[in-house]
Amino acid sequence: MTDGPEPISADALHALRQELTELRVGRDAVAGTLREGEPTGDRADEADELQRADDVARIDRRIAEIEERIREAAVAGPPSTDAVGVGSTVTVRFSDGEEATFHLGELAEDLDEALITADSPLGRALLGCHAGETVTYDTPDGTTRTKILSLGPRA
Repeated sequence: MTDGPEPISADALHALRQELTELRVGRDAVAGTLREGEPTGDRADEADELQRADDVARIDRRIAEIEERIREAAVAGPPSTDAVGVGSTVTVRFSDGEEATFHLGELAEDLDEALITADSPLGRALLGCHAGETVTYDTPDGTTRTKILSLGPRA
């Protein structure tokens, strides 16, 4: 990814917002069980209380990460149609002549077989490149080359 704010696909933004909602509900449920200023009982109760406090802190950190990513995406605006970035749709031709169209995202989605993540070998190679360029990246079978035929925002 680049050093500046990164755009985000609509699907990834939706997934982050959904995760944020779920985390807030879960956090409220866990935080509601904490006893502020009350005696905790025996050592097992105290250990349980500490674990729940750690859970709340972990959830708070993830909430902060998601909120920051959503703010960053708002600053970045829509994906570029000049260079490949998160949220782009990219059509490529592999070295064997096969062509494929992919959506470049930051979150792997089980339901989207046409999605490649920005941190995959092909995704990293494509980031920042333009239509007409050829990229080289590593696969389990060795290094390969792929030509970018076209790109645009995700449909």
